[in-house]
Amino acid sequence: MTTEADSFPRRHARTQRFTLGAPRAFTVAPDGSRVAFLRSGSGTDRANSLWVLDLPEGTERLAADPGTLLQGASEELPPEERARRERSREGGAGIVGYATDGAVELASFALSGRLFTAELRAGTARELPVPGPVIDPRPSPDGRHVAYVCGGALRVVGAEGGGDRALAEPESAEAGYGLAEFIAAEEMGRSRGFWWAPRSDRLLVARVDDTPVRQWWISDPARPEREPSNVRYPAAGTPNAEVRLFVIGLDGERTEVAWDRARYPYLARVHWSAAGAPLLLVQARDQRSQLFLAVDPDTGTTRMVHADEDPSWLELFAGVPCWSPSGQLVRIADEGGARVLAVGERPLTSDQLHIRAVLDVGAEDVLVSASAGAEAPAPEIGEVHVYRVNELGVERLSQEPGVHSAVRAGNVTVLVSAALDRPGTRVQVLSDGKPAATVRSYAEDPGLSPRVTLTEGGARQIPCAVLMPRDYHGDTPLPVLLDPYGGPHGQRVVAAHNAHLTSQWFADQGFAVIVADGRGTPGRSPAWEKAIRDDVAAVVLQDQVDALHALAERYPLDLGRVAIRGWSFGGYLAALAVLRRPDVFHAAVVGAPVTDLRLYDTHYQERYLGDPSEQPEIYRRNSVIDDAGLVEAAEPHRPMMVVHGLADDNVVVAHSLRLSSALLAAGRPHEVLPLSGVTHMTPQETVAENLLRLQLDFLRRSLPPAGRP
Repeated sequence: MTTEADSFPRRHARTQRFTLGAPRAFTVAPDGSRVAFLRSGSGTDRANSLWVLDLPEGTERLAADPGTLLQGASEELPPEERARRERSREGGAGIVGYATDGAVELASFALSGRLFTAELRAGTARELPVPGPVIDPRPSPDGRHVAYVCGGALRVVGAEGGGDRALAEPESAEAGYGLAEFIAAEEMGRSRGFWWAPRSDRLLVARVDDTPVRQWWISDPARPEREPSNVRYPAAGTPNAEVRLFVIGLDGERTEVAWDRARYPYLARVHWSAAGAPLLLVQARDQRSQLFLAVDPDTGTTRMVHADEDPSWLELFAGVPCWSPSGQLVRIADEGGARVLAVGERPLTSDQLHIRAVLDVGAEDVLVSASAGAEAPAPEIGEVHVYRVNELGVERLSQEPGVHSAVRAGNVTVLVSAALDRPGTRVQVLSDGKPAATVRSYAEDPGLSPRVTLTEGGARQIPCAVLMPRDYHGDTPLPVLLDPYGGPHGQRVVAAHNAHLTSQWFADQGFAVIVADGRGTPGRSPAWEKAIRDDVAAVVLQDQVDALHALAERYPLDLGRVAIRGWSFGGYLAALAVLRRPDVFHAAVVGAPVTDLRLYDTHYQERYLGDPSEQPEIYRRNSVIDDAGLVEAAEPHRPMMVVHGLADDNVVVAHSLRLSSALLAAGRPHEVLPLSGVTHMTPQETVAENLLRLQLDFLRRSLPPAGRP
């Protein structure tokens, strides 16, 4: 008998979705002698420590323990670090990130705003006495210095603790050096703001001035004695932060990097390696054109290496652009209807693969992650594999069905694999392609195996996951719960066990659960992803409807009792579903939804819908509400539970409050569940646990009885 203490909602919350205790953030030494990584001590321990796996012995040892270094004191995070963790959706504690020198012998990290280093070969760690709070410390490639951000200044200190000094100091309260601006961290996947030169003699440093960005205020109504937080938020159609880039020497001498910032204001990627000059990827604000620029670090001048244009938008990818060891540009491009890997001007892959990211570039090959392309003979639904690519062809490194990624240096590869038939992830260390060691995981076993079928539905062959109750063996139609994300950068139909745990818990409460990845979601083809341009709402909603109706022909689904739940984009989709298609959907849990698209950020929203001042009607028809109230809401009225964290600085609670006001004005039934002190992540254990229970209670109350729509 399951007790309250070991129930799935409790364990799911306590283990942060069964991720605590799993090893992550791997760094491989170029000589193949060791692998550094993070891992907490158990499946309920939030505090990560820094570990080292010594090869070829395959033995693990602790390199830095946050409890020891802080002498048992509780961790106090500076506001800048809290913001960085929110942008990266980091819910852990202790050492949540680290950086190393080129040889992976010295690591640096921050704890409670203090700077620590660890000698990875010797296994010793210590604090460097520097001004705080310390943000994002990074050793120089030669291991002789550590650069870090403090109070908006970029500072550097000797690896032994001497010679601490500021290389660049902010000129105003709204300016700062060395950190990524909001939209770079939230939307571009660029989490850092400075980069060491390969020779360790200077750095590329971003300067961010938030003065043009509009101020928003986020308060905690449950604590009226607290001052509201001042947030600079670049909403669609409004000014962005001004971002400039400088080459700064260790003596403080600086040279500004010059490019057409008026035409290409977005600094999307920076790469600096021994293989070539510093490399930038800059984008136009409409994201339909971009330049790859090589920088002369002595003069700051740039030259164009490559240019791209796309009538919809240009996607950004992890690991590129970069130089190959021979000095050729490595990039991922949408060419010939496929997403391909290009080295120089030559594509090395075809429409058989849909390239996701570049994982490593070696002298003999490029390591990539990819899914089956739209023209692959037998698409592997939800699978992502690791491939070696060179001019001779393509070789798949990961063999078992599942979702795989990798980190590589030299002849050592760390392969991280998830599969449908086992919980969590498995980490194998390969040397020259052969198994050399396994990195242990302390993550808890969920004690729950999803009864999931990966399939396709409808004429467009929409990828779907169908989950039935584990004790269901009849043919009586079941009420249906759609559980999508359904939007860009959010693939939910994956061949991985833990990805389906929450959906299975809902299924076990008596639902047939459907997860559908319609157009706009990643992993299939550029055309699939870009089909939502200017028409997000209609396209993503229609694909959910089509998938549901197609699956109803094969599964015992009660189409008179259909609910939908979602968070963020999924919350937006859930609201659209009950408001625009109440003939299909009968209840919705609407979590942290973007309801007025003009209130979301520039880089994301303008990518899909353009500038709201130029295309106001497009924003209107894709929003859930506008200034006049609900957009295209149809009869009959369907119940909604609207859930939102009051401390959310990404999708601010104004979205849900405006939705509630519009629903009230229209006389539409709904409930509002405000989460005090909760951000977009909902990391609090009690909130995460009870939120599942409250959603279930709402769905049971709100769906009509069997046989009555």
